[in-house]
Amino acid sequence: VERGVRARYGRGPLAARARRQVAHELAVIGRLDLAGYFLIVHDLVEYCRAHDILVQGRGSAANSAVCYALGITAVDPIGMELLFERFLSEARGEWPDIDLDLPSGERREQVIQYVYRRYGRLGAGMTANVITYRARSAAREVAKVLGLPRDLQDRLARLAPDWGYQDPDDVLTRRLAEAGCDPRHPRLRVFAALWTRLQDLPRHLGQHSGGLVIAAGRLDDVVPLEPATMPGRVVIQWDKDDCAALGMIKIDLLGLRMMSVLQEAIALVHETGGEVDLARLPPDDPAVYRLLQRAETVGVFQVESRAQMATLPRIHPERFYDLVVQIAIIRPGPIVGDMVHPYIRRRRGREPVTYPHPSLEPILRRTLGVPLFQEQLLRMAMVAAGFTGAEAEELRRAFGFKRSEQRMAEVEVKLRAGMARQGITGEAAEQIIHAITSFALYGFPESHSSSFALLAYASAYLKVHHPAAFYAALLNNQPMGFYHPATIVKEAQRRGQRILPIDVLRSDWLCTVEAAARDADRAEARPPRGIAAGHGRGGSPGARAQWNVRLGLRYVRGLRESAGRAIVRARAAAPFRSVHDLA
Repeated sequence: VERGVRARYGRGPLAARARRQVAHELAVIGRLDLAGYFLIVHDLVEYCRAHDILVQGRGSAANSAVCYALGITAVDPIGMELLFERFLSEARGEWPDIDLDLPSGERREQVIQYVYRRYGRLGAGMTANVITYRARSAAREVAKVLGLPRDLQDRLARLAPDWGYQDPDDVLTRRLAEAGCDPRHPRLRVFAALWTRLQDLPRHLGQHSGGLVIAAGRLDDVVPLEPATMPGRVVIQWDKDDCAALGMIKIDLLGLRMMSVLQEAIALVHETGGEVDLARLPPDDPAVYRLLQRAETVGVFQVESRAQMATLPRIHPERFYDLVVQIAIIRPGPIVGDMVHPYIRRRRGREPVTYPHPSLEPILRRTLGVPLFQEQLLRMAMVAAGFTGAEAEELRRAFGFKRSEQRMAEVEVKLRAGMARQGITGEAAEQIIHAITSFALYGFPESHSSSFALLAYASAYLKVHHPAAFYAALLNNQPMGFYHPATIVKEAQRRGQRILPIDVLRSDWLCTVEAAARDADRAEARPPRGIAAGHGRGGSPGARAQWNVRLGLRYVRGLRESAGRAIVRARAAAPFRSVHDLA
């Protein structure tokens, strides 16, 4: 940790604050006896780096200066003024949550298999996921058990998701008429009652998307294990909540397609003679922000949706924190809390910046008086109502996903009483209550948004300065976002990037980067390994013209991967001179 603090902060202006914060965090970690957990995660990160696997920690771990010093996360929690208690608190009595984003596919599986090798097949296992009955599956199962006709089962299943969790004596029975049913029929009344009672009951066990449990001894001494469908994996028969209740270590190894795009694009840049280091990208590249301001963000992580594109020119990001806000603002929390338009008006200078109470100005100053992040809500509760960090986290959980009306009412009473003691009443108190109750369920953590903003900036940087490598990697990892490959190709061409068609004499299975032909001889020459050297820099028109993207055989409709790769191997052994050679 000490080496990491020196490497991250040196003798800079934040060094003293960083050392104090790290000392505080290490004391908490020591009292909770969690040092081994952090060392396990650090070991995984070091394995990824040693094997050229792109990795980035995210989630509430980005609030920790220790995680930043260990290289687990890439967001500076001191510079970003993030709240450590959102990540780890002595009062919560639970394991911290560290998520590692990895490239999807083979590289992620390589890391999972490393865990099995290091801790043994009986020392590690994937967490189970309890699949529960939802509206559609519950309607179909109940209708089947009651012997309703098949066509009626289908109609009920199609309608069920629109009903929500309703009182069967109220809306549900009336909505049955829409499925052509008589709600007074005894069997349909039974259907309505059973359908409601079946909600959230377990249906079957699945496999968690990335949760791995690691034990000091043998896992099968504690929990039943079973082989997973995928070879080489073991699954425990408990879900993540069961594991947390027993104090078992869980680490999430999550596959992220954008990590695959970045990994592949960087490799293409390096093979063409260029250099890109995600840890040392220029922090405020004007060309990157011009791209964002123009909303030319097809393929750019987290800001490529139509809603994001509509707000990018209005927010007009000019620095990294603007991008953090941009990612967080198109979320249910700011939308439900009616915070999007006030923030944009204030950013454009059309509305004065105000605060619900003067004591909240230090918390809300960076977001122009508009609460956008979960961490801000926790701090608001701590300042406005005198909550401790643990009480603020309790508030967040009370209004969280599994919200309880009773718990919400109790916490709101406590919140109002605390604000009254601080002298905050009337309209100011109501504004704070509205912000907290709107955001606690849907509010996006600032640590998440900061981690995502790093990936968004990196993808935008590659798109601006190394477009051929970026588009080739993006096309190789489809489907992954909002856009069809044809849309990506058209957008690339509109921005001046040449896309070469599939050619059985030149295309690999994947899309590749080729040197732009400057004469007839070079047009016929295939670059070594399908990717020539000397990648252009700076994103200038000349750089774009220097490198073309060659579409791969994977985009030939109906062509299996095994057949496509066989064509590439045969062509490498002996170049095709006729259709008969290909056949």
